[in-house]
Amino acid sequence: MAYILITNDDGIHAEGLRALVSAMEGLGTISVVAPSHERSASAQSLTLRQPIFWEKIAEREWAVEGTPADSVILALNGLLPERPDLVISGINRGGNLGENVFYSGTVGAAMEAAINRIPGIAMSVAHKGAGFHYERAAKFAHELAQLVLAEGLPPGVLLNVNVPLNWNGGVRFTRQSQKVTRNVLQEGTDPRGRSFFWLLEQEQIEGLDPESDYAAIFDGAISMTPLQLDRTHETSLNHLSHWTHKLESKVS
Repeated sequence: MAYILITNDDGIHAEGLRALVSAMEGLGTISVVAPSHERSASAQSLTLRQPIFWEKIAEREWAVEGTPADSVILALNGLLPERPDLVISGINRGGNLGENVFYSGTVGAAMEAAINRIPGIAMSVAHKGAGFHYERAAKFAHELAQLVLAEGLPPGVLLNVNVPLNWNGGVRFTRQSQKVTRNVLQEGTDPRGRSFFWLLEQEQIEGLDPESDYAAIFDGAISMTPLQLDRTHETSLNHLSHWTHKLESKVS
């Protein structure tokens, strides 16, 4: 029987995580180690300057007062009785597309799994506003988990999966989009007179790559993007190699 770790960045009581836990029943032993409260946009940040408190809240379930990456680290190195065969992060309330993968705590948790050479899946429902439901995404996660457990993933690779709310049944392997949003700062003043900016984003969809994650979602299909840990740009290793001589001659 497989051993599966479930985590997220929306908090251990989030509806999406609970849908995922239910969907994984029958695939193996399930453990949940997740933040005690919402830690969205925490990427792979770690808690280093204070202790990370945790509490066992149910059989094979632990709430962590830390980030999603903290949760995976505590799970692998202190809380779980054995190493999991698969880590699934989600189901996130909102999409993680394009440049959002660099900020997403959902993706960050799956990245932490990949760092430890454990297959990782980040699951999100790509939707904004009200009317969220997770049943179809959870069912898809079950089928995908079965496939990953049977066939594995390449070392250092995770799957970033986004499911449109109104899924048309299509599934695509996609590229991560380039930046298609612009940052918007909404300025204001709180009741005590302190100034603030509220960070928002605005989509600017022009010339969208048809093989991208955003294109799949806009067409109603599930987007599955393989992300890798090694961010080395191989071409630049050769293209910029002549800089070494110039720099050495300047500083030696």
